[in-house]
Amino acid sequence: MHQDLPARLIDPHTMARLTALTDIDPAVVLDDFTTPAARRTLASTQLIVSGWGCPPIDADTLAAAPRLRAVVHAAGSVKHHITPACWERGIQVASAAWANALPVAEYTVAAVLSTNKRLLRIREDYRTRRSPHDWQSTYEQAGNYRRTVGILGASLIGRRVLELLRPYDLDLLLHDPYVEPAEAARLGARSATLDELCAAADVVSVHAPELPETRHLIDGRRLALMRDDSTLINTARGSLVDQDALTAELLSGRLNAVIDVTVPEVLPPTSPLYDLPNLVLTPHIAGSLGGELHRMAAAAVDEVALWTAGRPFAHPVAKETISRTA
Repeated sequence: MHQDLPARLIDPHTMARLTALTDIDPAVVLDDFTTPAARRTLASTQLIVSGWGCPPIDADTLAAAPRLRAVVHAAGSVKHHITPACWERGIQVASAAWANALPVAEYTVAAVLSTNKRLLRIREDYRTRRSPHDWQSTYEQAGNYRRTVGILGASLIGRRVLELLRPYDLDLLLHDPYVEPAEAARLGARSATLDELCAAADVVSVHAPELPETRHLIDGRRLALMRDDSTLINTARGSLVDQDALTAELLSGRLNAVIDVTVPEVLPPTSPLYDLPNLVLTPHIAGSLGGELHRMAAAAVDEVALWTAGRPFAHPVAKETISRTA
């Protein structure tokens, strides 16, 4: 992982657990598997605890790590470092993706509830007026009662969002090509096509993986289907939304958005998106931030405890499903 990550990721209690379970030198943090020092470490390594910034574990790395049997990722996606060579070796892989999904879902729920309340528009309106006003008349369509929320993708995050939204008086729609209507109903939602979801929802929230077939899944045509004054939330990946088409809709004032991911990841200073009153723009922080990192580390060490006891991982990553996950 990145050299500076362990100090932020692993709190003292979790590090004490890890050192009790394994023969580990906490000072050895590798962000390059090709150096002589890394090769010496890999020669005796049975388990890698990885995080953000882990280099690819490719055939060359595996050749230098003949005893390696497992990788526990103290973060979400393993696509950046788990290579086909790992599956060929039979490396067991676990991920703390479920732990990273929790704050993303919480961010999403906060966005759903606040945007349905028209928080952004009322804030700007109040800031401009600075005087008494009949807010009920102006915002008679605001509020969360019987609003429709569309969830795109029954991922770990999408499922958690559905779970957290269930207690509210909302109508929930779900689009996921791998989820049958009966399963959607068990998740508390009604199955819908993506076009139906976009046309019917007051809020559309994107939770699909980044794949070639999901690029611009929310394109100009589907944005046009969305209701006037409805909201798009994207905490997945910027490529899933046609950003130019979304920018045009936002500049017109017709739609609202809560966007945590963009293309490029950091927008140029001249981007109009920074200044729009109908947009909440955040720098990819919906996932684990600050103290929330400790949850991912604790989840990873839970997996290490299972592995050292000879038990299966609680949250394994399967070769068969990795192609359609984040």
